[in-house]
Amino acid sequence: MKFVHIADTHFDIPFRTLSDRANLGDVRRVDQRKAFKKMIEYIKTNKIDYLFIAGDLYENDYIRESTITYINNLFKEIPETKIYITPGNHDPYLINSYYATYSWSENVKIFTQKIETIENEDCIIYGYGFEDFYLAKSDIENIQIKNKEKINILITHGNLDGSDKSPKEYNNISSKKLNEIGFDYVALGHIHKRNLEDSKTIVYPGSTVSLGFDELGSHGMVVGTVENGKIETEFIPLDEKELKERELDISQIYTIEELLQTINEINLNQNTLYKITLVGTRNLEINTYKILKMIESKEIIKIKDKTKLGYNLEQLSNEATLKGIFVKEILEKIKKEPEKKELLEKALEIGLEVMWCIWGRSNKTSIHQFTI
Repeated sequence: MKFVHIADTHFDIPFRTLSDRANLGDVRRVDQRKAFKKMIEYIKTNKIDYLFIAGDLYENDYIRESTITYINNLFKEIPETKIYITPGNHDPYLINSYYATYSWSENVKIFTQKIETIENEDCIIYGYGFEDFYLAKSDIENIQIKNKEKINILITHGNLDGSDKSPKEYNNISSKKLNEIGFDYVALGHIHKRNLEDSKTIVYPGSTVSLGFDELGSHGMVVGTVENGKIETEFIPLDEKELKERELDISQIYTIEELLQTINEINLNQNTLYKITLVGTRNLEINTYKILKMIESKEIIKIKDKTKLGYNLEQLSNEATLKGIFVKEILEKIKKEPEKKELLEKALEIGLEVMWCIWGRSNKTSIHQFTI
């Protein structure tokens, strides 16, 4: 037998935190569809017997019926493949959810919070799904395998050995207990990073496409083959794009024009989306939204500012100059109104940048002596 195991597709997720580019969410939602379609084509070509979807197929709060219809029509293209879905914390089996109300393809089985056992000719499937957005405790660890002559496979969405450090409950389960029960394969969902390199039998495939910069690297599906009672697995990428991070030290950059030119000259890979993190000391005002709009590269979708102010403010405040008076007044305001510190520091940056533009070009060394 052959199976494909995916999880955490999160169809129709807004992608609000992924990028500051206005249309990037639309682009990545198209990428989600491409990845899913690619998986279906793989199943067709390789005559896969089973498709396991271990939760968070879609986002309950944002999913559209048109997207459900798109998914279901693809399921209809593989009628010989048995499809098992265990709802997760983002797509629980609610009474008004599409899981409960939509007319799914005949080859689709959707599990609920009641553990079910389905015996096929070549394997026994155990399935358990969420019926709410949180799940304090399931009965999974009390499952008893009755027929060890067959391949026994558990499909569920959950938090294995505290992988998710969130204080919320997301079906916490123990790998030790799962091994004691004797499952031949556990198809999990919930953690968006695959663990196939660490475990061959209790597996997170990761999300099918990267949903954020905390999910770097390739994303896709796990393919399994069962022969002579043994399971062999491999990871196959589905997402055509990868997310990567790059750092840029801007300590020696003094104008917005220099910064834009430096960013535009970064060597970037094709089919890769980047977050550029600005580090070092800053000598100019940083407006990440403005910079992102002005740079040429569309591969850069997010800019993060982690710089520190590039002036010795205490030293400047002691100078008997216009610059010194300005810095001294801002520092005093920060002491009196600490709740406005971020805003006042921005004002300080803008003022110093203006002074740099007026005097800095004619006397660059005088500016350099002020840097930390």
